[in-house]
Amino acid sequence: MADRRLQVFYTVAKLLSFTKAADALHMTQPAVTFQVRQLEDYFNTRLFDRTHNRVSLTEAGRKVYEYAERIFEMYAEMENAIRELTGDVSGALTLGASTTIAEYMLPSLLGDFKRKYPEINIRLKVSNSEGIVSMVENNIIDLGVVEAPVTNRNLLVEVCRVDQLVLIVPPGHPLAERESVRMEDILPFPFICREEGSGTREVIVEHMASEGIDKNALGVCLELGSPEAIKGAVEAGMGLSILSRATIDKELELRRLVAVPLDPPLERPFAFVRQRQKFRLRAMEELLDFARNYCHIHSGEDAQTEAAS
Repeated sequence: MADRRLQVFYTVAKLLSFTKAADALHMTQPAVTFQVRQLEDYFNTRLFDRTHNRVSLTEAGRKVYEYAERIFEMYAEMENAIRELTGDVSGALTLGASTTIAEYMLPSLLGDFKRKYPEINIRLKVSNSEGIVSMVENNIIDLGVVEAPVTNRNLLVEVCRVDQLVLIVPPGHPLAERESVRMEDILPFPFICREEGSGTREVIVEHMASEGIDKNALGVCLELGSPEAIKGAVEAGMGLSILSRATIDKELELRRLVAVPLDPPLERPFAFVRQRQKFRLRAMEELLDFARNYCHIHSGEDAQTEAAS
């Protein structure tokens, strides 16, 4: 219901970038600029200063931003209040997830959720953990699911399950028959890792630090942007890597890869990340409750699978 011009202005003001706002709103940059200029014409004053490729709010722009924030919160409260009266659970949510979670955890979760709540439309944005946290900070997404620690204390972080990372090697590799390996056992071999900003990479670096090993000691031969790419490179004998145990079930079953536990074990949390808002839509509450229950059930299944293996 909110004025489209105000929505566009608010997104630009939040990101201080017309380009990023266009991406977030799925609009062209000229369309974003046109909407902002219409609002500036309405108020007969500039809302942004644009100098040296930088965007900043004018005094009038800061005032409009403050009111816009309050207006959107009131819209959300009104919508939620009416839906509570009617018993309707609908609306649109934008969810963000890091690559591993988006590929291996969310398809099943969101499929079950949509069957229960067909009137809730969900948009999914995929990035690395660093990118997802940034989207939550800038209010581009309603809820993020990440695989790395979140240091911003202004965000609410709720662990939903614990993920185990393991060494993956091709069959016949010198480490393939080991019951477990320490990080120093990995150092002599070519290592394939995720890109900077990846949650997987971050927890590996932290694990090495806890073992007193410098991060530069890894013989990195490739940096790749997804678990699928890394698995393919390891299968091809280009090096070894460390990935989530949840991502390699198919390859283990087909004997294309071998998983070797790390000693000490390397675990990380999968966590929900959201703004510390006073108010949230009912659709968000339903998604959170559903996801908490889903993670609880499937964490128990994971534990049974590991015990059986």
